Amino acid sequence: MASASGATHFATKVELTISCENLMDMDVFSKSDPLCAMYIRSSGSQWYEFGRTEMILNCLNPKFAKKFVIDYYFEMVQSLKFCVYDIDNDTYDLGDDDFLGELECTLGQIVSSKQITRGLLLKDKRPAGRGTITICAEEITDTRVAEFEVSGRRLDKKVLEVIFDLSFLILQVVYNNLNPTWRPFRISLRSLCGGDVENPIKVDCYDHRVNGSHDLIGTFKSTLAELQTGTHISPAEFECINANKLKKKNYKNSGVLCIKRCQVVKEYSFLDYIMGGCQINFTIAIDFTGSNGDPKSPHSLHYINPEGYNEYLTAIWAVGNVIQDYDSNKMFPVFGFGAQVPPSWQVSHEFPINFNPANPFCSGIEGVVQAYQQCLPLLKLWGPTNFSPVIRHVACFARQALQQSRASQYYVLLIITDGVITDMDQTCSAIVEASRLPMSIIIVGVGGEDFSAMEFLDSDDKLLRSPNGDVASRDIVQFVPFRDFQGNSMALTQSVLAELPDQVASYFNSYKLKPPNMSSETKQSK
Repeated sequence: MASASGATHFATKVELTISCENLMDMDVFSKSDPLCAMYIRSSGSQWYEFGRTEMILNCLNPKFAKKFVIDYYFEMVQSLKFCVYDIDNDTYDLGDDDFLGELECTLGQIVSSKQITRGLLLKDKRPAGRGTITICAEEITDTRVAEFEVSGRRLDKKVLEVIFDLSFLILQVVYNNLNPTWRPFRISLRSLCGGDVENPIKVDCYDHRVNGSHDLIGTFKSTLAELQTGTHISPAEFECINANKLKKKNYKNSGVLCIKRCQVVKEYSFLDYIMGGCQINFTIAIDFTGSNGDPKSPHSLHYINPEGYNEYLTAIWAVGNVIQDYDSNKMFPVFGFGAQVPPSWQVSHEFPINFNPANPFCSGIEGVVQAYQQCLPLLKLWGPTNFSPVIRHVACFARQALQQSRASQYYVLLIITDGVITDMDQTCSAIVEASRLPMSIIIVGVGGEDFSAMEFLDSDDKLLRSPNGDVASRDIVQFVPFRDFQGNSMALTQSVLAELPDQVASYFNSYKLKPPNMSSETKQSK
């Protein structure tokens, strides 16, 4: 099925449920009357109140009925704070109520484990003495899709396409056939009928014209409930009526559309997979080619300024801080390429920056930064700029994950580079092969070089093709030039990671792989 241009993307909403246990008893003649306020940190590092639960009288183990519904963005670090108070008066101001403790975390931390339980802290980060808070997350979205098998009979024209008019999704074209059978296709219920099987659906059948001025063959109206009655043995049949021909003598219809199958199935979302136990395995590859310049020179892209940063470090922090919430052990393999490496001083395009091939892992993003800073003075920056070795390295692990019967593992490779690729043919072939694996590639270009080759790899307009003619099964590359986001690391993170959730969900759904933990089914909105 061809993708529909301009398709609407719906925001993912998460519902947070709050409960506490063993709270401090601040009242003399009764128990505390707790309330929880939720705060969100803005881009200016200021906290603002998002909402409050109800107050529960005389309770040290409250389970609040009021829930918080918040938009979730994978590509952002969404900092949250939950403050628990003992309410002593009728004023709205919480400053004159007893503070029982707080918890700071990110929304990513909550959704990646579905639930977190922490001890309450004072504002100076010391333990509050008593009390724990539990935050549970549940996605609220309708992820159902309708799968269709459709054919036509005695249609008026010869070059045909079907358009589901509700969201004007052009599905596919069948050429030179008055009795076409379209390839099976699927549409989300949200796009098709707003999630309600009784909502009216208008289906148009057009004669396709290359210039875009398609000629209407006919129309029929129905509901999803009616479309679901069709089977291969007994299709649901609908006459296509062209209103302009109704005045013609003996006009009956302009053909018949036959719905051979219309089945509603659940399509798992990115959050379904993450909350169901799927691990995102994050690997970093750093360009140490000579075109970066001498790291000792302030003009070098590898020069670490007095504040402890350069463009490479900024990219690592920006992307890694989001990704690490989705990796349970936070151990990241990090490789360099394009440098002469001690002790042999041979050029390598796949060396661990901690110089330990048996254990190339760094502990957390802090460990990645430390390993980068320590290895930099020990290398001789060289060349050329070859991507394919490190892509194939990660693809090897992603290929092993093909054995999984559930969606347990997905691999993300972050490449940070300054220059033009010198092994473009090999890189194209490696990416095309990786497109069939549970794997995505993020490329951040630093410096001011020509990145047209990177734009070519980020094949948003058409799927990448290898030199031998193989076509990628999907788009797995996202390229972002760092220079477009100078001084705005949040915007960089959003741009870099914007496509990843769809890449993860679409891959696993295409292979009909379910989340590992099926007990983590999410709500479906009605």
